[in-house]
This record gives sequence, C-alpha cells and structure tokens, in this order.
Amino acid sequence: MSDRPLHHQVPLFAIVGAAATATHVCAALAAREVFLASPLIANFAGYLLAVGVSYLGNARLTFRRAALHGPRFLRFVVVSLLGLALTQGLTWLLVLRLGWPFWAGLAVVAVAVPALSFLLARAWAFRDRSGH
Repeated sequence: MSDRPLHHQVPLFAIVGAAATATHVCAALAAREVFLASPLIANFAGYLLAVGVSYLGNARLTFRRAALHGPRFLRFVVVSLLGLALTQGLTWLLVLRLGWPFWAGLAVVAVAVPALSFLLARAWAFRDRSGH
C-alpha cells in the first residue's frame, strides 16, 4: 500500500477521528448517565470503545497500512495511551478539580486529543519504516 498525500490524510483522519470521538463521547455519557460511573471511569469506558474504531480506521483508510501489523500496532498503542493520559488528565483537571460540567470537559478532550493524535500517528505510529 502506498502513502496518501497529506491533503488526503487530514480529512480522512478527521472522519475516522469524528467516528472515534463520537463513539468515545456516546459511550462515556452512557456510562455516566446509565451506570452512574465516575467521570474517570466513564471516560475510560469511552476510550476503550473508541480505540478500536480509531486504529482500524486510521490503519486502513487514513494511512493505508495493513491493520494487523505487530510493530505498528504497538506504536499505535503508545500513541493511544498518551491520548488516554491526556483525556484522563484533562477530565481530572477540568471536571474534578475545577468543577466544570462533564460534557464541557469532554468537549475540550474532543478537540485537544485528536490534534495530538494525528501528529503522533503520522510522524511515528503509522510511518512506513520499510521505505516503500
């Protein structure tokens, strides 16, 4: 598979990201409202469901890579865990420490994390190491 040019990657990443973010937000809100989960547990539940959408979508659509590639998947996991740390940190700071409504904290997460994730995914996680 060949690389897509940047002007194709950005909108595809946005589409996959929107799907993953929608999955994350819906699952987090459901966990919070239906199961009365704490903000951090609800956010983690959203993350768990969204990470599969993000990996598969970005591997296949955005960066045109084989989805089942061990080293690439491990790099993606590192990027994903950094994103999780950022989402949890922002949720803790904004919701638990500063008293923002949960939905407002999620809105900040939905903007900040995708931007960082794209940069790390493009530069490292999905970069073709073989030179092809």
